[in-house]
Amino acid sequence: MPTLDLPHLQKLCTQIRRDIVRQVYNCQSGHPGGSLGCTELFVALYFHLMKRNPGFNMEGKGEDLFFLSNGHISPAWYATLARAGYFDVKELATFRQINSRLQGHPATHEHLPGVRVASGSLGQGLSVAIGAALSKKLNKDPHTVYVLMGDGEQQEGQVWEASMFAAHHKVDNLIATIDYNGQQIDGPVDQVMSLKNLKAKWESFGWTVLECNGNNLPELITTMEKAKSLLGQGKPVLNLMKTVMGYGVDFMMGSHKWHGVAPNEEEFKKAMSQLEETMGDF
Repeated sequence: MPTLDLPHLQKLCTQIRRDIVRQVYNCQSGHPGGSLGCTELFVALYFHLMKRNPGFNMEGKGEDLFFLSNGHISPAWYATLARAGYFDVKELATFRQINSRLQGHPATHEHLPGVRVASGSLGQGLSVAIGAALSKKLNKDPHTVYVLMGDGEQQEGQVWEASMFAAHHKVDNLIATIDYNGQQIDGPVDQVMSLKNLKAKWESFGWTVLECNGNNLPELITTMEKAKSLLGQGKPVLNLMKTVMGYGVDFMMGSHKWHGVAPNEEEFKKAMSQLEETMGDF
């Protein structure tokens, strides 16, 4: 694990947020809200927590793996992968264009480095991550599998089938994270279909559950490091990560209206004025 350079990681968060807004604005399509809210997690994973190889291979042997279940927040993942050196940052300008490798939901037939499974059909990512984690166990590969899900996604039945399976089979090399921002495309999660006590539910299904503020980078990193320390003890670990949708752009924050809407020119300029360029735009 690299030495924690918090100022550098914070600058990455700001630049990736600029990348997110620019991607969605350029094509007038995409999902800025959840992408902005999860930026700290992507930065923490790819620039501090994950043991990953510079070269990409689909099998992922000998390295930590990440799977994005809520694939609609692809702008955050694409920006992170580009800034982490998986492909040229300039390619972000092709987001959602015809024949681009950067489609609205991550896919594999474009052969984009960093992406191992098509995602965005909600509810499936945890199952994929469990399969990858079991594969690592069979291959005696000691590395960790990470997966990110949305909170609205917890309304999918497959999530709960997978959670039972992981606990029953002691998949204890897996860390799942839920982006708990309380918003989904049709409105606040509690109004669409309340999740009630999500922490108690996951604990009752046999998981170790941690909680943190996902927009507080030091707290998030500390929580994820604790999660990793709890692996290998017979239980999968869940990070219930509370975030603010649209974090970093004041007029987007906390509103489901920015789940899947692109900013207009005036909104784009206002958003970019709130996010300092730290590493060069694409």
